[in-house]
Amino acid sequence: MPAVIKVSNFHQKEYVALIDHQLNEYLPEEDLMQADLINAMRYSLLGGGKRIRPILLLEFCNICGGDEAAALPFACAIEMIHTYSLIHDDLPCMDNDDMRRGRASNHKVFGEDTALLAGDSLLTMAFETMLSEEAVQLAGAQRAAKAAGILAAAAGTHGMVGGQMIDLMSEGRSISFETLKTMDEHKTGALIVAAAKMGCVLGGADDRQLEAAEKYAKAIGLAFQIVDDILDVTSDTETLGKPVGSDSENDKCTYVTIMGLDDAKKAVDNLTEAAVSALECFGHSAEYLEQFAKELASRKN
Repeated sequence: MPAVIKVSNFHQKEYVALIDHQLNEYLPEEDLMQADLINAMRYSLLGGGKRIRPILLLEFCNICGGDEAAALPFACAIEMIHTYSLIHDDLPCMDNDDMRRGRASNHKVFGEDTALLAGDSLLTMAFETMLSEEAVQLAGAQRAAKAAGILAAAAGTHGMVGGQMIDLMSEGRSISFETLKTMDEHKTGALIVAAAKMGCVLGGADDRQLEAAEKYAKAIGLAFQIVDDILDVTSDTETLGKPVGSDSENDKCTYVTIMGLDDAKKAVDNLTEAAVSALECFGHSAEYLEQFAKELASRKN
């Protein structure tokens, strides 16, 4: 794996603290009639996580000269959608996983019905957050509409949801590398690319910067999924925070089963190098994003 250069850990901690604080602010107050639903939303939304997508959005907005305060509602919105997808992904009708981020999955705590509704609520709350009067005023109507449109497309039929459908259809079948790559570009990569593009749009990026951000995000998105597949066979449940070996149990084709472990690791290295190269047009301002790509490639969970 590429060497990790520890130059701005505090920067990342600041981002995570900012995002977590704002996510908490957006969650509705508990209501007697809806307390279980709101508690289920809170359980997963504030239950940890790397905050990769909102960090990417905020950092790309930052290096394009944008306003962090204007981008924050959109950063929170993409994390809401990501969290909803995790809740639904763990359901028995999908991947049927009992653990997420080192603790019980949402449906194991609150029941399948409440977990389903919690995911639905987070999905709709994302658009309520992005398109609120305050968010639109901060970002500007044109940029807000464009950013929300990018997220809507990335989350839907030809994005994350479509990727999940390919995943379901591929269970128990031998699939090609290209099919696996297409699935992951949609299921995992779509929101990562959306985060980078949304940040650029909100920051007023030019076409060259937008194209570079998309190349970077596509590379780290695919590398992220390959690392996931590697960790599923090399890590342990305690370190990973979720069951290992689940891909094998569900008879899924992965990058490790198709490419072999060594070639999968080489692919991560190559993709990380491509991601770093894509940032050249941003100059020294992209130092944090370069480090971010390397840390994702060498992560242990």
